[in-house]
Amino acid sequence: MVVPGIAQDKSADNMQIVLEKVRADKKLLVSENMQLTEAEAKAFWPVYDQYQDELFLLRTRTVKLIKDFSDAYEKMTNETAKKLMDEYITIETLGPKLRQTYLPKFRKVLPEVKVVRYYQIENKINAVLIYELAKNIPLAKTAK
Repeated sequence: MVVPGIAQDKSADNMQIVLEKVRADKKLLVSENMQLTEAEAKAFWPVYDQYQDELFLLRTRTVKLIKDFSDAYEKMTNETAKKLMDEYITIETLGPKLRQTYLPKFRKVLPEVKVVRYYQIENKINAVLIYELAKNIPLAKTAK
């Protein structure tokens, strides 16, 4: 039998491991798939690194939200649920804002087709992360 609170702690720990692995392997993945010229690479990587730093902060905030959910899982109150939901919505709105903020920066250093390609790579990686989260986080308990 799996105890939900323990499963949640494990999920939060697993997510942190996934984030660290993504951060470590992601640059190689992007590099292998972007087909950058030497000049493009020289201009792209500093912008990429700045973007990844901000994206990592956002993903770290998500990990904290998962931990907070885990901590509240067994005794979820309406007040806690509201706070968690508000934080979730805030995080969800920050992602598109961050992508929008960096779009002109990427457009300055890459041709438009490669900007699209980069955003596609980011979207695919994000889809994997969202899938991992979804499969490991149980639905909130409700009163019977």
